This record gives sequence, C-alpha cells and structure tokens, in this order.
Amino acid sequence: MGQKEPDLYRDTWVRYLGYANEVGESFRSLVPVPVVWASYGVATAYVTADAIDKGRKAAAVSTPPSSPPSLCISTLPLTPVSPQAHAQDSTRVGVAVVDTFVWQSLASVVIPGFTINRLCAASLALLGSLTRWPLPVRRWTTTALGLAAIPLIITPIDRTVDFLMDSSLRKLYKAPGEPPTSH
Repeated sequence: MGQKEPDLYRDTWVRYLGYANEVGESFRSLVPVPVVWASYGVATAYVTADAIDKGRKAAAVSTPPSSPPSLCISTLPLTPVSPQAHAQDSTRVGVAVVDTFVWQSLASVVIPGFTINRLCAASLALLGSLTRWPLPVRRWTTTALGLAAIPLIITPIDRTVDFLMDSSLRKLYKAPGEPPTSH
C-alpha cells in the first residue's frame, strides 16, 4: 500500500539505453563512425521515449479518469469546465515533455557524449606521444578509459544540468506546470 510504481525510464535497465552514446564514444577508435552515430540514435530514442512518457503521466494526472460512455444525463457535468483548466492541463503536459527532453538531452546525450569523446581523443593522443605501445593497444586502452569514466561523470553532469536548468529554463515555468522531480 502506498508503494510507488517504478519509472520504466529511470528505475529499470532501460535507463542504461541513455548511456549508449557514451559507450559508442568510448569505442570510437575501434569501430566505424556509423556505429558511433547509431549509439546516438539509441540514446536519442531513449530521451524521446522518456519525454513522451512524462508527458503522458502529466496528462493522466491532469485528466480525470474517464468512465464508460453512458446515455444517462446524470453523468454529464453540470457546470462547464473553464478554458483555463484545459490550458493549465496542456501547460503541465508541455512543461513535463520539454523539461524532460531538455534535461535528458543535456545530461544523457550532449554533455556526456562530448566529455567521453574529448577524454578518449586526448588519451589516444597522449598515449601516442608518451608510449611506444602498438596502435591496437592504445586504442583498447582509450576505450577502457572511456568506459571507466562513464560512471564517474554521471552524477557531476546530472547535478550541473539540474543547476543550469534551475537557473534558466525552469524559472520560466514555475506553476502550474512544475518540472518532473526525479531524474
């Protein structure tokens, strides 16, 4: 009783699809570039699906449960619903979708992808100038460094994106559409 349903996109294995592009960037020195771009496609699909899911959840909160259609007049509302109520509902849904999409795009795709890309590029260049290791060893070492960095960058990036959005975009839409609380 009172147990919250887990969020498919944040509390299950599906969350790891958001890290697909970081994995792709880690393997960039070993795989063809289209494979890396495909990893961005997976991560972007995850971000889009999560935003749609949060919009649907916001719509479900703002829409009363529908009852089966009936011809009984007593089931019809006696007072009309104001246009402002509908505007608030669509605002809440829009805020949920936009906030989730922007947050996830920044925290799951753009910033971590750039971070891992630059880390791997720098490590490959440094290994090339500081060691005499064969190229395949340098490439696999770079990939291992990129993969190892993923869990280390997640929390700082998440907190930074929270701060950036709280300081900018989220100031635009206080109430009635509050942003999703957990990311």
